[in-house]
Amino acid sequence: MMDFEAFVKDISDNGWAVHGAEVYENGVLLNSFGDTCDNIYDLYSATKAVVSCACGILYDRGMLDLHAPILTYMPKARLGRMSAEQRERFAEITVERLLTMSVDGFPFRPEGDSYLDFSLACLITNPSAVVFNYNNINAYLIGVALTEILGRDLGAFIEEELFKPLGIANYTYGRCPEGYFYGASKLKLSVHDFSRFGLMLCNGGVYNGKRILSEEYIRLATSGHLLVREGHYGYFIWGLPAGGFRLSGKWGQKCFCFPERGLVITYLSNMEEGSEAVAQSMERHLL
Repeated sequence: MMDFEAFVKDISDNGWAVHGAEVYENGVLLNSFGDTCDNIYDLYSATKAVVSCACGILYDRGMLDLHAPILTYMPKARLGRMSAEQRERFAEITVERLLTMSVDGFPFRPEGDSYLDFSLACLITNPSAVVFNYNNINAYLIGVALTEILGRDLGAFIEEELFKPLGIANYTYGRCPEGYFYGASKLKLSVHDFSRFGLMLCNGGVYNGKRILSEEYIRLATSGHLLVREGHYGYFIWGLPAGGFRLSGKWGQKCFCFPERGLVITYLSNMEEGSEAVAQSMERHLL
């Protein structure tokens, strides 16, 4: 039986730095705690799930081939800077391989004045090896690819095609030194607005009667493409061992989605250490 008050008591008793939390069942807000609407907070790597949703829109419109090499969508001028050997290595790295974090060899994050040149210069010694390698370069390159496909700023596209239909008006996001939307992190939303993504995904891509993503893409994005310690990994979205999936940031930014139960649980915190205890309390009291 769900006991939201016990979850809140754990937060208070342990002094956990949880900004706010929400629980929805079948689209109805059942419980809330803390600051869920007034302020926006860093999502860290949960930003990647938002980029996955942007991928889904382009996929649904026939503008993105998930099985095409990522170089297909890179700026042509940058390809000219790559050696023939490097282009050959990257020819095996598809959009889907980046979405599933299954390229062995990328360092954790891009660096320098040109994140794109840095990323395309990474030495991938065995590009055909399907190995889970969690890093920020994958999402960054996906963001660049979407920008090139659109021929316009990805941030503006996300504002119009995701934030606006979801009713999200308060947000900030970051860019790389060259101005590309930084798809790996740096997005800030309120708890309530973060929940909207979970509600849309749980409802098969529909929010307030408007279809945003196809059920096909949601199935692809939340399916288990790779087995990982925590369950499985989809397209920048983590699968849960007991069913469902989660959008997740590094210091306790979570949106848990259980479509079969119509259940969405969201909380944002800022805990460099110990954030797993919040998740354990959530599981114990709410699931």
